[in-house]
Amino acid sequence: MPASPIPSAPETAAESIAPQPPSSSGFAAPPLWRRMACWLYEGMLMFGVVFIAAYLFSTLSQTRNAMDNRHALQAFLFVVFGIYFTWFWAKGQTLAMKTWHIRIVGRDGRAISQQRALARYALSWLWFLPPLAAIAPFHLPAGESAVIVLGWIAFWALLSRFHPQRQFWHDALAGTRLVHQPQQPQTAHPSRR
Repeated sequence: MPASPIPSAPETAAESIAPQPPSSSGFAAPPLWRRMACWLYEGMLMFGVVFIAAYLFSTLSQTRNAMDNRHALQAFLFVVFGIYFTWFWAKGQTLAMKTWHIRIVGRDGRAISQQRALARYALSWLWFLPPLAAIAPFHLPAGESAVIVLGWIAFWALLSRFHPQRQFWHDALAGTRLVHQPQQPQTAHPSRR
């Protein structure tokens, strides 16, 4: 004989404020437009990282011409980007993600390890490598190359609409997901009352 349901005690104020474990609704991906806005903002912030890293590289390597050591500089920037993204993703957010209230978590809703963040970094190059590899043998002009790369980026972003949780496919392959992080309410400082 099934037990009759026992009414639960009313929720106390402390229980309603306590952080709840992530639920399946907490795993909903932010809208595509917000993720792409965050992606563009991240690109703008990376100009500062590129500037500092390139300056450091040119100083240490005594490079006098921008075309000298070009491939070594690209490899150096690849490593610097890897360190940057792996560090911040393992912490949960980059500055751009914090601005757009987006957090990166594992499939279980917990913070990701540096190894998983590094895997995500490697897989995130799916945004660029396929079109770059396709156009490399043809030596296309810069305008045509830009159209192909931007077309691929738009296609890759729209492919997230076919993922069951609307995640980017490189996230699905890396075992990560982007989730909305609600804005924390600001509390008044006691001395300012």
